[in-house]
Amino acid sequence: MPGLDDEDCHPHDRNPNDDHTDDSYQGSATLTVADHDFHVHVSLRGYFEPIDGRYHWYGRLDPDPALISALGSGRTSAVLTTPHGSAPCDISEPDPWNRYRVIGLSTPPFPAATTPAPDTPSTPSMPSPSHPYPHPHLHIAIIGAGFGGLGTAIRLRQAGIKDFAIFERADAIGGTWRDNTYPGCACDVPSHLYSFSFAANPRWSHSFSRQPEIKAYLEDVTDRYALRRHIRFNTEVTEARWDDAAKHWRLSTSRGDFTADAVVSAASPLSEPLLPDIPGLAAFPGEVFHSARWNHDHDLTGKRVAVIGTGASAVQIVPELLPAVGSLFLFQRTPAWVLPRPDRHLTAVERRIYQHVPPVQRLTRLGIYLAHESSVGAFVKHPWQLKVAQRLALRTLKKTIHDETLRAKLTPTYVMGCKRVLLSNDFYPALNRPNTTVIASGLAKIDGSTLIAQDGSAHEADVLVFATGFHAVDMPIAKRIHGVGGMNLAEHWAGNPHALRGTTVGGFPNLFLIIGPNTVLGHSSMVHIIESQLNYVIDYLRTLKRRGVAALDVRAEAQDRWCAEVERRMASTVWATGGCVSWYLNAAGRNPTLWPASTLRFRRETRRIDLD
Repeated sequence: MPGLDDEDCHPHDRNPNDDHTDDSYQGSATLTVADHDFHVHVSLRGYFEPIDGRYHWYGRLDPDPALISALGSGRTSAVLTTPHGSAPCDISEPDPWNRYRVIGLSTPPFPAATTPAPDTPSTPSMPSPSHPYPHPHLHIAIIGAGFGGLGTAIRLRQAGIKDFAIFERADAIGGTWRDNTYPGCACDVPSHLYSFSFAANPRWSHSFSRQPEIKAYLEDVTDRYALRRHIRFNTEVTEARWDDAAKHWRLSTSRGDFTADAVVSAASPLSEPLLPDIPGLAAFPGEVFHSARWNHDHDLTGKRVAVIGTGASAVQIVPELLPAVGSLFLFQRTPAWVLPRPDRHLTAVERRIYQHVPPVQRLTRLGIYLAHESSVGAFVKHPWQLKVAQRLALRTLKKTIHDETLRAKLTPTYVMGCKRVLLSNDFYPALNRPNTTVIASGLAKIDGSTLIAQDGSAHEADVLVFATGFHAVDMPIAKRIHGVGGMNLAEHWAGNPHALRGTTVGGFPNLFLIIGPNTVLGHSSMVHIIESQLNYVIDYLRTLKRRGVAALDVRAEAQDRWCAEVERRMASTVWATGGCVSWYLNAAGRNPTLWPASTLRFRRETRRIDLD
């Protein structure tokens, strides 16, 4: 078997600090802010970090009306006192459930297994190539601290693997849900389904969750599973290179070099914003930003704002902007199918039931999952079945948009599902406003502050907002990962991403791609796919240990066989037959993005690795 050699097994250094779980405290405390005492209930965790020689502790304060009234939404410094002691801390703004986050350094206000020396400096040092992290060899290196990276870390800990690190280039967890903070940002998958099956959240306020709640949920999951000691924030992986002689990976990062037995790339395909190459863009005198890099400091009140794109982000942004802006120009290359969003507020009674009777929430999740899974046949085998939903969408369009010219601009000519189906209750009503202009054409060029569409029309704008998606097909991380022989993954793919079970690639031993080629869904939750891939990763690692080998590599014939089957299934899908051009496709017109079958089938295919 390629890459399989008993003599390649080798011991590696383990971080002894990772053999411990985090210290913790839960109970009553007193928070002192500006000489005023608040009696609160806290849930705290902490750990000693040898990197900076400091004790890090953190947690949440339970919702308290008096605290919310006094602190509002700002940040402040305080002193937290428990029956075990007092310590200074920082209090961040409240989360969507009115819980404040508390963060402290050095001696914690609760018993700790290890504490810093008394003369520890007040400012932590930042590791760098000249001051590298201790224990530079890892069993597993994880790239990215979004859903994929955090899920990987949890499953590793559940499997008894604690010698791993998550390299996160930003200063906080959350991935795409950290970066996308545009007005109206929300998920179009129901809340109960867009969460880990092993970490339910009974606090969701709506059936479709908003960005702040998803970000707070991931923060909670990180704390619940004591993952912070494993995360290396502000540490970007600049290169990962397979060392065939040593049978491990060599990683270069912005804060030192590492080696690792295996690498999990959980850099989301929705992590790198895509800005189109528009002639004259560099000379535009106004503000320009992408929806995933929203400039909250720029006041849009009364401005002439142009939104480029009509995808999932745009339909959420446009209704939020219109009440404040002077005028809005929406550049639309292709109209989207838009269905009503069955969103509702979850009552306090429902949330209490989910919290105190967890099986009820699991049953609710199962019902939502089965309802979504039942639609897969229409997407992958029988696109004609989507005509029922098309009629609903057309009825909604006719009922909402009374101007026939505007309605014609917004009516798609391709089969529903060929491009991403959008959910919104306020997008069409927003387009009826007198300060809105829909340009049924792409943006061709820019001349000063004048935007010239491909249909020749010209429009003056003060602000450009690009809602143009991401580098989903040409994943930038691929250029940084070098396999056997030194070729990087982007070169290996040559614009045509492919992988065995969407997770492993021939010539890149012990590398796992979370949300890799042909794993994205058009009908259900990506969290289900991630959990399936993690089953595969864990079985792969267990197989290495059971066989006593250092590495496994994918057989070329096995990968070709898998990819041929994916292509065969793709031929009958709405994405191949629906008559549109979408972001799912690469330059050659192939779909390396979507999974053309049910999530149940993907779960079966990734339950364990096949050594043949």
